[in-house]
Amino acid sequence: MADMVQPDSNSLQILGDDSSVPSSPATVRNDCSITPLTPSPSPRVEVRPRMACPFSVVVAIDFGTTSSGYAFSFTQDSEAIHMMKRWEGGDPGVANQKSPTCLLLTPELRFHSFGFAARDFYHDLDPEEARHWLYFDKFKMKIHSTSDLTMEKELEAVNGRRVRAIEVFAHALRFFREHALKEVKDQSSSVLEGDEIRWVITVPAVWRQPAKQFMREAAYLAGLVSPDSPEQLLIALEPEAASIYCRKLRLHQVLDLSLQPITNGLELDESRPFDSSFRQAREQLRRSRHSRTFLVESGTGELWSELQTGDRYIVADCGGGTVDLTVHQIEQPQGTLKELYKASGGPYGAVGVDLAFEAMLCQIFGEDFIQSFKAKRPAAWVDLTIAFEARKRTAAPGRANALNISLPFSFIDYYKRHRGQSVEAALRRSNMNIVKWSSQGMLRLTQEAMNELFQPTIVNIVKHIEELMAKPEVHGVRFLFLVGGFAESPMLQKAVQKSLGQTCRIIIPHDVGLTILKGAVLFGLDPTVVRVRRCPLTYGVGVLNRFIEGRHPRDKLLIKDGREWCTDILDRFVSVDQSVALGEVVRRSYTPARLGQRKIIINIYCSATDDVTYISDPGVRKCGTITLDLPEPLPLPGAVGGAGGGVPERREIRATMQFGDTEIKVTAVDVMSNRSVRASIDFLSN
Repeated sequence: MADMVQPDSNSLQILGDDSSVPSSPATVRNDCSITPLTPSPSPRVEVRPRMACPFSVVVAIDFGTTSSGYAFSFTQDSEAIHMMKRWEGGDPGVANQKSPTCLLLTPELRFHSFGFAARDFYHDLDPEEARHWLYFDKFKMKIHSTSDLTMEKELEAVNGRRVRAIEVFAHALRFFREHALKEVKDQSSSVLEGDEIRWVITVPAVWRQPAKQFMREAAYLAGLVSPDSPEQLLIALEPEAASIYCRKLRLHQVLDLSLQPITNGLELDESRPFDSSFRQAREQLRRSRHSRTFLVESGTGELWSELQTGDRYIVADCGGGTVDLTVHQIEQPQGTLKELYKASGGPYGAVGVDLAFEAMLCQIFGEDFIQSFKAKRPAAWVDLTIAFEARKRTAAPGRANALNISLPFSFIDYYKRHRGQSVEAALRRSNMNIVKWSSQGMLRLTQEAMNELFQPTIVNIVKHIEELMAKPEVHGVRFLFLVGGFAESPMLQKAVQKSLGQTCRIIIPHDVGLTILKGAVLFGLDPTVVRVRRCPLTYGVGVLNRFIEGRHPRDKLLIKDGREWCTDILDRFVSVDQSVALGEVVRRSYTPARLGQRKIIINIYCSATDDVTYISDPGVRKCGTITLDLPEPLPLPGAVGGAGGGVPERREIRATMQFGDTEIKVTAVDVMSNRSVRASIDFLSN
């Protein structure tokens, strides 16, 4: 059985000068069990040569809150990005380049369908039967909002039944895997082996390490790649992927809001609605999508020709669940990207408008009724949310006529039986003048009502972008790229243009909902394109240092073997918002305390600020563990040094950590034998 680090034993030592000692058995805090070998927190740079892509094809999955999709590219023809096939089902007249992120499980918890197929089948179920089926939608953000995410986290289906989240995500990823593999094989001239495919999964940049690791574990469970080949799967950050694609844009592929002056939702030069040019661009794009293959520039697109070296821009990924902001600088002539400020954002996605609509329904019909209807008629509730989603997309500033939202017959009937009066009477009694009733069984939402639903979310988005642009590191931004599904909304476009149009150029790619997906493919083809990233948090471990009277508090004093030590000092690996280049590493050396020890476990701590000294300071929390599995030491020829003659030499394990990728990675080597040591980093076990 492997030895584990115990809180009260000399379980871990560190190699170093005469000031290094093992941890003390006296301390009640088990977190401070090592002293630093290399106290400098500055990462070292290892320049790694640009490697040829070892894979034949890259498949990217854009796993969104409201819609998802995949695309792929063959490495021999990397300028062609193939979008997935049209989805079965869906809304008539709409080019379904992506599928709704909804999953249906049978009452026995087996996978049934995903996307439009799941939505339509659930809709057609008998209401009584539907109560036994498990329908999940918009479940991605539950991972972001969980502060103590573990593999045991559960998700609740519309009918109230709960399933482990990792299984829900794995079902969805397995669905994409099967669809993508079939399509890739149909288009490939040769037989592809599993290890020839590199997979890329997108996540919000504001997600922390546990959520990123969760997606990786779900991909392993879904069979995308084996845990023994982690390099086959990349986690891409959504605004970063969009930024990578935006480098390739040509002028005819974008809408420049800076060239569209508006007043009261109408263009100055004509009386066309504000969003008409964007709709024309979308229609043109739909007509040209027969091939589903997009060609991208081999270098950077002509949009960048006016950018000077050092110019900076913001990508605002406005999705269903989050708004995710990243600030990049393009480095000429190589076209690599440098992150200038740590990723920021928050839960201000389009789902906020849906929640505001639900709150409005609760205000009109009563929260107890809405909760009862959701529980007893789950499929009809889903129908109502779909009806609102379709109308939400057509909301535009300056629109004169009301938006009609059909209420399912079961809603009208259930309300009459539950409350003993009509829906129309409830509307009158609510005194909500901005919502009217239509005799055709529809709620009529006035422009004022739509503004009320959109404004809280839009105000949060604009405020967040403005706060970011006010930071000194971000000063002088030339472009603001709006991407993501919510960026298609004329309501959001107008608000951003009105607030920020005088500050920078606001650019929207025509295929705005697919920008992240295409960028994720490009990232999979060349993961070195983002050369410098910023650390979102301060990371480190707890160590012992020499106690200095007057500098260290007495409650941190530890006396061991006659020497005075200060416990709980945070030895930083990296600091929040620190620039870390790809390939930069942080090294620390550790030695097992006992002969025959087979495992070293080191607790990692993080903080949102850098103004911390001890792991016990406010805001510092344990966020993960590094595990080093120690192989049997190789037999050494003859006796090894040491004053005692036959005492074996202390064993040094050198751990190397990388913070410049989208995920934190750790490797380790046994210095004496130069053998690799199995090293893992875990953020899901807290």
